[in-house]
Amino acid sequence: MRKSILLASLLAVSSFSANAAEIKFVCYQDANECDVLEQMSSVWENSTGNTVNFEVVGYDVVRDQLENQLEAGSAPDVARITNLGGLNQYYLDLTPYVDAGAWETNYGATLPWYRKPSGDNGIYGWQTQLTVTGPYVNVTMFEDAGVDMPEEGATWDDWADALRVVKSELGLTSGLAMDRTAHRWAGPAFSYGAKFHENGVPILVDQGFRDFAETFVGWHEEGLMPAEGWPAGGGTAYRNAAPLFLDGTVAMHMSGSWMLGNYDANITDFEWKVVPIPCGTGGCGAMPGGSGVVAFNSSKHPEVAASYIDFLSQAGRAGYFAANTGNITAHQGLQKAGIDYSGVSQRVSEGLSTFAANAGKAAESTPQAYWFQGYNKNFAIYGIVPDYITKAITGEMSLDEALAAIDADVAAKIAE
Repeated sequence: MRKSILLASLLAVSSFSANAAEIKFVCYQDANECDVLEQMSSVWENSTGNTVNFEVVGYDVVRDQLENQLEAGSAPDVARITNLGGLNQYYLDLTPYVDAGAWETNYGATLPWYRKPSGDNGIYGWQTQLTVTGPYVNVTMFEDAGVDMPEEGATWDDWADALRVVKSELGLTSGLAMDRTAHRWAGPAFSYGAKFHENGVPILVDQGFRDFAETFVGWHEEGLMPAEGWPAGGGTAYRNAAPLFLDGTVAMHMSGSWMLGNYDANITDFEWKVVPIPCGTGGCGAMPGGSGVVAFNSSKHPEVAASYIDFLSQAGRAGYFAANTGNITAHQGLQKAGIDYSGVSQRVSEGLSTFAANAGKAAESTPQAYWFQGYNKNFAIYGIVPDYITKAITGEMSLDEALAAIDADVAAKIAE
C-alpha cells in the first residue's frame, strides 16, 4: 500500500516536472521593481513548477532594442515595457486564460492603453504602476535664497520667476531642468493650452503648443534652463536630467514619480520635495503613464506566460508590489482602499500623495494627457518634439521652422 502511494507520488512529481516550462522575462527597473517582481515570482514558481528567467536590463534596451527583437522573432516571453500601445501587434491576448470580468473591474482604466486604436477589447498587460510627471524642488536652495515657493495653483510663469531669483541669489548657472522627452514636455504644454489632438487625430502645433514652445526656448536663451540638458542631446535621444538635480546644478527637476526611490536613497546633502503641478490657462497639466508587464504572441508557452501575469495582477500581489516599490497602484480597488506605505520614508509617502493628486488634476483639467498616453504612436511623437525644439534652442532652425517640421513629421507618422 505504502509502495503504491509512493509510486503515485513519484509519478505525480514526474508529470509535474515534465509539464513545467521556463519563461524569459526581460525587465528594466527605475529602482527595485525587478527585484520585487523576482521575489514575488518564487511563490508562483513553487505552486506551478514553472520558472521565470529574469534578465534585468537598462531602460534603453527596452526602449530602443525590444521592438527590433520582436520584429526579428527573438523576443522574450514576457517583458516590462512603457511603450504600451505602440507594441500592441506583438502582444499575447490574455483573455482566453484569465477572468476577463475581474480584469475589467480592477484595471479597466488602463486596459485601453494596450489596445489597438479601435474595436479592440482584448486584455494585453498588467499595469504594474501608474506614474505621473511633476516637479521636484530643492527646498534647501529656496530657503538659502530666501525665496518662498509658489503655492498650489501657481503657474509655470510663477515658478519661473521664483527660480530666477533663486538662481540669482545663489549664483547658479541655471534653475530648472527637464528630462529630454516630449513625455515630460507635454505636461507644461497642456498647462499653456496645448490640446495635442483634435477628434482623436494628433495635431500638436496649436496656439497653446506654440506658446509653450516660445516660452521653453526663451528659458534656454536666458539661461534659466541648462546647456547640459536639452541642447546637449541630439536627434530623438532621451536625456535624463536627474544628475543636474542631484549635483545641485538646478533647483527644480521636471521628471516623474518614478524618481522618488532614487532621490530618497541618493540625496543626503539637501532637503527636497515634490510640489503640486504648475497650472496655466489650459489647466494643470501632467502626463500619466507607467510601465506594464506583457506577454508576446511569439511565446512558446502562452498559457504559462498568461498564468504568470494573472498571478502578479491579483490584489494582494499588486498591493505588495506598490508598497515595496513605492509606486502608485493601477489596481482600482486598491486605489480606493489605499496602500500601506509604512515601509517607505515620509518624503516618499508625501511625494506619492502629491503625484497622485497631480494625476487627478490632469484627469479633470487636461484629459488630453490620458488620450495621448493611450495613443498607439505616442512614442514616435516623443522623439519628434525634442529633436526640433532643440534645433530651435541651438539656432539650427527658427522656431517657426521647427514647429512646421513637427507638424510635418507628426502627419507622416500618422500616415504610416
